[in-house]
Amino acid sequence: MIKKIFFQLIFLSFLLLGEAFASESAGMPQLNPEFWISQIFWLILTFGTLYVVLAKLILPKISANLETRKSQILENIESAEKHREESEQKIKEYDKIIQDSKIEAKNYFNKAREKILKDINLKKENLDKELNKEIKKAEIEIEDLKNKAPEKINKIAIEVSTDLIQQLIGVEVNNSSISAIVNDLSKKDKDKYYGN
Repeated sequence: MIKKIFFQLIFLSFLLLGEAFASESAGMPQLNPEFWISQIFWLILTFGTLYVVLAKLILPKISANLETRKSQILENIESAEKHREESEQKIKEYDKIIQDSKIEAKNYFNKAREKILKDINLKKENLDKELNKEIKKAEIEIEDLKNKAPEKINKIAIEVSTDLIQQLIGVEVNNSSISAIVNDLSKKDKDKYYGN
């Protein structure tokens, strides 16, 4: 860009030089041909020095700064991208840990629930067995009492009848006669109530 401007200035100076020859009679000292060589010399020296200073000192520093900034920006972008990818990876890992924890907690809950249900069912079965045993035992006792009750009733009836007859008549009665009568009456009552 500076080279282009420099060459354009030189080109313009030659154009002006040509126009100056055309207007020698104008009376302006810049257009007086005797000063042209010194003017062209100083023009070339000034713009040449400016070009060298810009091209060799200032522009390399500006270019180096621009390159440094560009490389720093690219490094920052790469670093930010790397951190973004790492954070996304961490988020995925945390999500996986949370999901695994939920599944593990659900499994623990299900195992505990199954164990409690097994314990409850086992205790229920044991309780049912105990109750059935007690019911059977009570049924056996009731059946035993039911079977023994007529005998005891007959025995009590014989004793009471013997005592009553002794007290009424004053004579001792044969237990076998009273026993036969009580057994006969109890057999009739049994047939009446049980239909045998």
